[in-house]
Amino acid sequence: MTGIDQLEYFSRQLEDAAAQLRGGELEPEQAARLVEECARLAGDAANELDRRVRNAADPPAPGQTTLPTDRA
Repeated sequence: MTGIDQLEYFSRQLEDAAAQLRGGELEPEQAARLVEECARLAGDAANELDRRVRNAADPPAPGQTTLPTDRA
């Protein structure tokens, strides 16, 4: 899974969980497990964002060049 795909995955999972929680059809234990899963997913998404920020902030190592990006 690429970085963008990971964030999209986390977003979809969180949206699905929110819809289930709003639906009100879950037993309390199921809702509690789903909330815990949301917390885990949110943590994973935060870690992915942190990784991206660190990678973007780090200059290339000596002897390495930066590849051009096509952002047209």
